[in-house]
Amino acid sequence: MTDQAYMDLAISLAEKGRGYTSPNPMVGAVVVKNGTIVGQGWHHGPGLAHAEVEAIDDAGDLARGSDIYVTLEPCNHTGRTPPCTRKILDAGIKRVFVGTEDPNPFVGGGGIRFLREQGVEVQVGISRVRAEILIEDFIWYVKNDKRPFVVLKCASTLDGRLATRTGDSKWITNERSRGRVHELRHWVDAILVGAGTVKADNPSLTTRIEGVDTRDPIRVILDTRLTMDIHAKVLTQDSNAKTILATSANADPERRALFQECGVQLLTLPEKGGMIDLDSLMVKIGELGVMSVLIEGGGSVIHSALAAGIVNKAYLFMAPKLLGGDDGVPMCRGKGPALMKDAIQLNRVAVERFDDDILVTGYLKNS
Repeated sequence: MTDQAYMDLAISLAEKGRGYTSPNPMVGAVVVKNGTIVGQGWHHGPGLAHAEVEAIDDAGDLARGSDIYVTLEPCNHTGRTPPCTRKILDAGIKRVFVGTEDPNPFVGGGGIRFLREQGVEVQVGISRVRAEILIEDFIWYVKNDKRPFVVLKCASTLDGRLATRTGDSKWITNERSRGRVHELRHWVDAILVGAGTVKADNPSLTTRIEGVDTRDPIRVILDTRLTMDIHAKVLTQDSNAKTILATSANADPERRALFQECGVQLLTLPEKGGMIDLDSLMVKIGELGVMSVLIEGGGSVIHSALAAGIVNKAYLFMAPKLLGGDDGVPMCRGKGPALMKDAIQLNRVAVERFDDDILVTGYLKNS
């Protein structure tokens, strides 16, 4: 196997931690001796052993004189666990291959520099692109003053409709597409919708994947005037994550007191155009430790998110269906640009099929 193949295996191992490691990044590691893989590991969650520790322990005595391939620069500081650089030195690792540097400007390069100072050969950048995509939310969060990495998800017909003229939207996409949406929910820290979606559908906004021990995202509901039903599922269901209502100072004080008495967390934010200022909301929930957000709102929320420039990545599911009219619910409700040259451009576009459905994934320019 090549160096890239070993690193790609480490990336695949890191993926096993997706949805469980936040606020830590996903990391995988592989120990190789004389062309044979002798140890493997990945980070399972906060407070648990780092990938390097797992892989070295898995290798045991065979680690001495071996190489280790790790997707992210080994830590050189003591947090909940001891520094991985010390583990590497004590194990007698000969060479370290790193996918990408730690993006934190306060610690980036420290682990690599320390190992080199101790006489360990370190090579950096093997499968760098894949290693960075693996932790794109973590990289964005630490490089942008703890602002969440924002993912927009939308499911529409081929003519760009989220629902019929009566509001019916069940179901636009097929079961496989909806399964991917639940994976997205499992992967992120929070999910964001508007109060209109809650009123129309009374959704759970939880994660349901058969055979998988999933983690529900924090539910963030945009409710400027606190008009939502106090008995809505998102407020009353049994879940391992909380619900936050984002509201404004202009909300009815009695309604505010009612929700607070029920133990609901309220975030009071400024308004912009009669709606919650989404940029301010991102700052606030980032301060609460939310590293990634999935927007699943309706047309008004999608338009507001795009207009605010907060979206990093889009998942656009399209079903091979046509409503054939101009009276359905559009993907975006709001004013768009006058000229095509001002349209929002996606880059690094990828296309997948889920049976007959199509998923287009792309990044916005601010990413």
